[in-house]
Amino acid sequence: MKVSKVSQRRRLLWALLLLILLFAALVVRLAYVQIGKGAELSAKAEESWRRNIPFTAERGEILDRNGEALVTNISTPTIMAIPVQIKEPDHTARTLASLLDMNEADVKKIITKRGSMVERLKPGGRKITMELAQKIRDLKLPGIVVAEDNMRYYPFGGLAAHILGFTGIDNQGLTGTEKMFDDKLRGLNGSISYLSDAGGRLMPGSSEKYMKPRDGLNLELTIDKSIQSIMERELDQAMVKYQANASWAIAMNPKNGEILAMASRPGYSPGKYKEFAPEIYNRNLPIWMTYEPGSTFKIITLAAALEEGKVNLKNEHFFDPGAVEVSGARLRCWKKGGHGSQTFMEVVQNSCNPGFVALGQRLGKETLFQYIRDFGFGTKTGVDLIGEGNGILFKLSNVGPVELATTAFGQGVSVTPIQQVAAVSAAINGGKLYQPHIAKAWVHPETGEVIEEIKPEPVRQVVSENTSMQVREALESVVAKGTGRPAFIDGYRVGGKTGTAQKVINGRYSSTEHIVSFIGFAPADDPQIVVYTAVDNPKGIQFGGVVAAPIVQNILEDALHYMQVPQRKDQLPRVYKYGETPTVTVPNLIGATVQDLYEDLNMNFMLAKSGTGDTVINQAPKPGSRVERGSTIRIYMGKGSSED
Repeated sequence: MKVSKVSQRRRLLWALLLLILLFAALVVRLAYVQIGKGAELSAKAEESWRRNIPFTAERGEILDRNGEALVTNISTPTIMAIPVQIKEPDHTARTLASLLDMNEADVKKIITKRGSMVERLKPGGRKITMELAQKIRDLKLPGIVVAEDNMRYYPFGGLAAHILGFTGIDNQGLTGTEKMFDDKLRGLNGSISYLSDAGGRLMPGSSEKYMKPRDGLNLELTIDKSIQSIMERELDQAMVKYQANASWAIAMNPKNGEILAMASRPGYSPGKYKEFAPEIYNRNLPIWMTYEPGSTFKIITLAAALEEGKVNLKNEHFFDPGAVEVSGARLRCWKKGGHGSQTFMEVVQNSCNPGFVALGQRLGKETLFQYIRDFGFGTKTGVDLIGEGNGILFKLSNVGPVELATTAFGQGVSVTPIQQVAAVSAAINGGKLYQPHIAKAWVHPETGEVIEEIKPEPVRQVVSENTSMQVREALESVVAKGTGRPAFIDGYRVGGKTGTAQKVINGRYSSTEHIVSFIGFAPADDPQIVVYTAVDNPKGIQFGGVVAAPIVQNILEDALHYMQVPQRKDQLPRVYKYGETPTVTVPNLIGATVQDLYEDLNMNFMLAKSGTGDTVINQAPKPGSRVERGSTIRIYMGKGSSED
């Protein structure tokens, strides 16, 4: 049957319309793709073509209070692979495995990873030496890139290790200030990127794009490197001398809570932390360790009693028979037979337990424990370091007469070293408790501009200035006349308190193991620095005055000279016991004749003569120097003038 021309035309028209609709749809789709989705699809295409080689930002340096770098960075290249560009995987894997001390199969797995743009060859290819990096560059292996990386460098080795902490393989802070302030120290990484085809070849007309890394901020600490060095030297010597289990120390400015030094032993090297046991580098003993403080805690009882008007140190007497009975418990004084009749100033000097039991009883448990908490015990100080302990106090409902008595002289409570330093600082600085802190300022790494300064944070006023003055006076007498005499420094007014506490082992007090301590400060009338030191289980005599006080003396003396605190002559004279050698002043012998020396020189010194002549023309030590009685003065003889 014939199809009419009309039907043919109709069919052709419908076909034409259909083609027009299809073409229109294609045009609309192309327009949508080109205009509506063009930017998005171009970005996706570029993303699939783009190769990024990361550049690690440098972590901010950590500086001491004087701007000296305690932690800095050194360049350490890292090997990276671009899998699509690698032409001979077996050869490449075999070559790199031998150089990077890695398993060949592991290397091959990394460099043939499908869909990967850039892969780090880890662990062997991370943070390698410059020499090894150059050797790998010289091999010109396709798809293998030497990228810029860095690692932490500690110019003073293990100095301030527990404060500084260390970082991991990816430059992330793991301990210490590195972890505490990781977000500001870390910075933002950069990269070099370029467009590449599927074969890894640079695409024609494309160029490299460099995004500069943004380095982290520099952190300035309150720590003083010189005082830190002095402290660590003394702890090292103490560990050797006393063969102790551990030792720790803190130095702080009592006027604002700035920590000037902090250290503990055993120590470690942050750059080689993997060579040390985790319990060494994970435990910052000055803020983590909790233990019974012993007699250093008596400072708190003393301050509370003075503030409440419960004692007159100079005019009120106390008789110590050697022990006191409290609810059936016999609490002994360290001196067998007791100290007899003494003023309460002498109770403090002699660290007399029965005398402090009496002060605790006068205060009562509510008042004493309120002061203990006001001084910061029982809660964290808030120091800006990780791992701080709380300490342990009796619940007030569980405090009976015996608990009140033992707490008054520092037994039965558990405290941290940083709590003790903060509390004693409040007792001697005019009565104001400060939050201890280690961070001082954030500094821009390029301009040196101070971005943020950390201000001292006062917590509360605990006692009055008048009470604080009396505490300072009493503790100065402890060092001049009492149990703290080994901390006496000629030419400086020093106050302090000893502490000897039995260790609790398996729930019982040990009769052979003690933690001995001493806290000292100077100048006693205007404290610039307070130093606390404790030694865990020293071999031999275990008394704070014998072991810890000389350590604090050495730290304080060198620190005071370094801080250029002037010497003075208005200090309380030291009381010397049998066997101790007094300190005397070297006289001026220059101009004296031999005849004068024999007639006038007393028996305080030995003389050693050099040179010829009949007149002293020079001497060593210089006139006015302070030396032990019996020391040798070397005199240099010459011809005197006629006027002499």
